[in-house]
Amino acid sequence: MNKVAIAAIDLGKNSFHLHAQDDRGHELYRKKFTRTALVQHLANLEPCTVVMEACGGAHFMAQQAAKFGHTAKLIAPHLVRPYVKSNKNDFADAEAICEAATRPTMRFVPVKTQAQQALAMLNSTRDSFIKDRTATVNRIHAALLEFGISLPAGFKSINELTALLEASSLSDPIRKLLTRMHDHFDYLHEQIKSLDKELESQVAEDDLAARLMTIPCVGPITSSALAAELGDGKQFKCGRGYSASIGLVPKQHSTGGKTVLLGISKRGDRNQRRLLIQCARVYLMHLDRQKGVLAQWVRHLIATHHHSNHVVCALANKLARIAWAIAAYHTEFDAGPSAMSA
Repeated sequence: MNKVAIAAIDLGKNSFHLHAQDDRGHELYRKKFTRTALVQHLANLEPCTVVMEACGGAHFMAQQAAKFGHTAKLIAPHLVRPYVKSNKNDFADAEAICEAATRPTMRFVPVKTQAQQALAMLNSTRDSFIKDRTATVNRIHAALLEFGISLPAGFKSINELTALLEASSLSDPIRKLLTRMHDHFDYLHEQIKSLDKELESQVAEDDLAARLMTIPCVGPITSSALAAELGDGKQFKCGRGYSASIGLVPKQHSTGGKTVLLGISKRGDRNQRRLLIQCARVYLMHLDRQKGVLAQWVRHLIATHHHSNHVVCALANKLARIAWAIAAYHTEFDAGPSAMSA
């Protein structure tokens, strides 16, 4: 049998389908494995390129493949879909992954380290707790409104709930339910504060996240989210490539030699885009305190009568490119000579 040059795996929860090809693109074999059997098969396989879709469990399996000397690559699922030849099944998906991986212009997703996975998991857990806390507050407000009690909007009014229940004429079952919801709110609030401290601690220990915090208006939450996704930044040729990957560059709709640029594309990771836009808005709010080349550039945009939303998107785009440069060149943010002399 010819040597396996590329092995594509269609990942599942308990079953995994592998399609192997030689260096000429000829199919060598296709097999179905359990998780344990697949790991054992990769351990016995001579070093080759192992390709998977970037989905749940992909980074773990890619890390396992790399331990056995293989070159692990991940492809975004939407880039694999056009290569499925006929009816969708697991072996057809594995073959499509193999075909997509051989394209010379294919873009790959970098494999995350466990440190990056920890930062990403910490951010996603914190975000989910914040959503649950907001939902709990809204549920308390809605329940009280059913009994003619209207609290001011926001979290602070929830602290008055215990005293309000004692002074009200509500029945015991209703009081118990509202008290239970209030206890759940307190639990979520404490968990979020604890995660904030843990996030700050992990950012201080992470080299890239700490250097990203040298960017103006970038704090622990944004720096940790960017560090978890950027890595060394080598998956992008330049800063514009990273900015485009998170949808901060104009969407193009050109034809007949006529260039038409629309609003930002809003593609890719919504969370990174949201965080960078928030950083840009904070930067504009405190523009009078900012110095350096970046501040001069922003003031020039405002002076040339650009809409504030346009300036925010342009600045977020600039911050994304700066973040990529910090990751790719292992440096820190430099405000420029004008900031040093000020």
